[in-house]
Amino acid sequence: MIENLRPDPTFHPSARLAMEAEPEHICYTALLSPDHSRPDALAVVDLDPRSAKYGQVLHRVDLPNTGDELHHFGWNACSSALSPLSGHAFLQRRYLVVPGMRSSRIYVFDTQPDPAQPRLVKTIEPEEILRKTGYSRPHTVHCGPEGIYVSTLGGAGPDGTEGPPGIFLMDCQTFEVLGRWELDRGPQKLHYDFWWNLPRDYMVSSEWGLPPQFEKGIVPEDLLGNKYGHALHFWDLRERRHVQTIDLGANHQMALEIRPAHDPTREYGFVGVVVDTTNLEASIWTWYREKGKFQARKTITIPPEPAAAENLPALLKGFGAVPPLVSDIDLSLDDRHLYVACWGTGELRRYDVSDPMEPKLAGSVRIGGIVNHAPHASGKPFGGGPQMIEVSRDGERVYFTNSLYSTWDTQFYPEGIPGVQAVCKSNGSFELDPAFYVDFGANYGAHQVRLQGGDCSTDSFCYPSA
Repeated sequence: MIENLRPDPTFHPSARLAMEAEPEHICYTALLSPDHSRPDALAVVDLDPRSAKYGQVLHRVDLPNTGDELHHFGWNACSSALSPLSGHAFLQRRYLVVPGMRSSRIYVFDTQPDPAQPRLVKTIEPEEILRKTGYSRPHTVHCGPEGIYVSTLGGAGPDGTEGPPGIFLMDCQTFEVLGRWELDRGPQKLHYDFWWNLPRDYMVSSEWGLPPQFEKGIVPEDLLGNKYGHALHFWDLRERRHVQTIDLGANHQMALEIRPAHDPTREYGFVGVVVDTTNLEASIWTWYREKGKFQARKTITIPPEPAAAENLPALLKGFGAVPPLVSDIDLSLDDRHLYVACWGTGELRRYDVSDPMEPKLAGSVRIGGIVNHAPHASGKPFGGGPQMIEVSRDGERVYFTNSLYSTWDTQFYPEGIPGVQAVCKSNGSFELDPAFYVDFGANYGAHQVRLQGGDCSTDSFCYPSA
């Protein structure tokens, strides 16, 4: 009984203390059916190099429905529960909250008593989410001090365009949908990712597009017309109100992943932009607060790579080049290294961002790519390119998968993207581990990864690193 009254040992007051925790032994990987002919699934993968099953699937849970399109799932609770404002002092990092982006359905998995054998224990149907929030297409799950936050990409109506998307809250113990988070959304009309600085009491959100702009694939006319998202939004976290917008410029299309510094004394973070429609380059922007106002500066650019039209998919033939298509970024817990996935060119980059205004390229691996098709270090094929990234707490391993979104996969990689998960070693050198190659097969695409005990895109910390 006494043990139940102690904080979960996987909760850490600061990012530095989290880095000292026990390494991960397993992970959970979201698998999706590319043609929606079979249910999506949640896979458990062995990450222990000492194990005879290292790099193998230990278990798989198939979902009861088809067409969910699993995406960015998360935990019911994490280190944010240690906040002085938390009303849940004795939570456990126990349940995985897994949204189906296409179906608007949410699944809840219990990882106890055996973390390698998660069990589906609750399904939240789209009708409940819509009735209580007015939102659809749940996308990203973050655990906050008082509950579970879920961002959405759609509003009401069959195509999700009746009303703007936003964020809603769920109870972190009962998983009841409570209602929409925003009290005053200001000019915000599009949504994608979000994250926060808890002690400084602000949230940052980004923009992709509305469901008609992504569900059937990228809409070239909308892209060239600069109709996808290109702004950052800043919010008062406790008052749940919009306070500022920064427009990155209409040519900077699809401002996606938000990665704030993990140490809450550092008031800056990064956002990745998929493509500049004037030159096909990708970019990373550093946002920061200065004298009470937020600002953003482009600090990294990644150019496209020339290519012959015959080697390009139909969507790109007229451009004579492969855009990097930065689809994910992730920041190590010590706020030193930013990892950037170039899904189009097939490159995973590591930047030293010790000075967040002057990032320096500090490593790169080539794998996959629209034209290059670079194999894995084992010699095995790797379809697609590096996509979702997850960094271990100690910063020494960088896991990644290769599927972006089923219809976009087909447009950019018409030959198909069999699901694969790989890992780079990142302690000094930066290189692929030839012994780790998880083959999920041609029937599945592989997307989000969550590490046992937490990872760099899961936890938010309440106390500074000493």
